Amino acid sequence: MDILLIVLGIVFVLVGIAGCFLPILPGPPVSFLGLLFLHFTARTDIPEDTLWTLALVTVVVTVLDYVVPIYGTKRFGGTKKGVWGSTIGLIIGMFFFPPFGIILGPLIGAFVGEMSAGQDTNKAMRSALGSFLGFLAGTLLKLIACFVMAYYFIIYLF
Repeated sequence: MDILLIVLGIVFVLVGIAGCFLPILPGPPVSFLGLLFLHFTARTDIPEDTLWTLALVTVVVTVLDYVVPIYGTKRFGGTKKGVWGSTIGLIIGMFFFPPFGIILGPLIGAFVGEMSAGQDTNKAMRSALGSFLGFLAGTLLKLIACFVMAYYFIIYLF
């Protein structure tokens, strides 16, 4: 049973890291589940304070992942249509133009969304840049959290 839990843990940690880039998968929560699988093996005992700390980090990063792009867009003068355009652009870009679509999709989507909201080209581009920077910041936060969890997984596994 331990081998199954360890293999599931490895899979979940790796899928969590992939989830940092794929909006369909919640990266940090999936990586945290991988750590929980390892915790429930007889082979290792991850301290509860470490698990609680990483659970809190997971919740904070997951919430910030939704807030940071919106903040970036609004900080640069964007509208709700720009935020929606960024999200839709990310999904379309991810499926139709990988791997560049993950980066360019939110930027183009936010620009199109802002243009549809009646913004002039300069304001729309500025807002799109804010959305893009917010997306990059959220992705970076998720990556850091997932790599920290992967680090703890490896440390406690061996």
